[in-house]
Amino acid sequence: MPEVTTNVKKANVRELIKKNKNTVNMHKILETVMPKLLLVIAIISVLTTIGIILTLITETFEFFKRVPFVEFYTGTVLKPLGENAQFGILPLIAGTLMSSLIAMCVAIPIGLMSAVYLSEYASERVRKALKPILEVLAGIPTIVYGFFALTFVTPLLRSFIPGLEPSNILSPGIVMGIMIIPMVASLSEDAMSSVPKSMREGALALGATKLEVSWKVVVPAAMSGIIASFVLAISRAIGETMIVTIASGSSKNFTFDLTQSMQTMTAYIVEVTGGDAPAGSTLYYSLYAVAMTLFVFTLVMNMLAQYISRKFREEY
Repeated sequence: MPEVTTNVKKANVRELIKKNKNTVNMHKILETVMPKLLLVIAIISVLTTIGIILTLITETFEFFKRVPFVEFYTGTVLKPLGENAQFGILPLIAGTLMSSLIAMCVAIPIGLMSAVYLSEYASERVRKALKPILEVLAGIPTIVYGFFALTFVTPLLRSFIPGLEPSNILSPGIVMGIMIIPMVASLSEDAMSSVPKSMREGALALGATKLEVSWKVVVPAAMSGIIASFVLAISRAIGETMIVTIASGSSKNFTFDLTQSMQTMTAYIVEVTGGDAPAGSTLYYSLYAVAMTLFVFTLVMNMLAQYISRKFREEY
């Protein structure tokens, strides 16, 4: 019997050794394969971006063979249909900038005030409850915001502004601002929370009130993150599509009147792609010229956000 027990123990030890060897081999394989797999995934992302840029450049170049560059970027008339088609992009740029400006007028003060409250005044319990609720706004589909602007905000504004057209740039601008409040509030609150408590305690020890500490110590110290959140929010507003497509109409007039219908660059792309633009026509290639302009706008805004973050970053 003792010999049988000894043999069983030896067999169990051999199985354990074999199992450990298999586990070690599997780990070695994973350690070898995973970096290569991750590298392939990263390369696919980069190649996709390069492919998008090359597509935009080639199709935009084809458009500028037919429409002069200067005429496109200085023209105030956009009539893509008809015999004497005209392709001036200024009406679309005006619509995009006006809607983004209105959105930032709504989002920056409300988002910044919310961030100051969450960072400096709210208790930990209140912060944990309010911040997720605020961020729920970011998860609502933009088409829902579009119908909210069309069916609720516009009729409400028309009761105060009689001259407001049923489709206008004001109501989608306001709703876009509501949509990006969570972005401004969340990023700004993160920047303020990263300011060391010792700076607050030092200011309080010198006799400053909590309001003075918030505005004269915390906000300046977190300025790089706050400004970066503003720039990213502007970039988000410039690229918004569904809200302006539904609520701002499709008027291509070059105007800065907030009560009138205006069209943004994204809304123009949606309109033309949803219509009968035959492939190879000037109207078809105008989509890529507008898309390239939009791409440059958002790229510049993102680069500006990164520059501001690096330039004004405070290290403690």
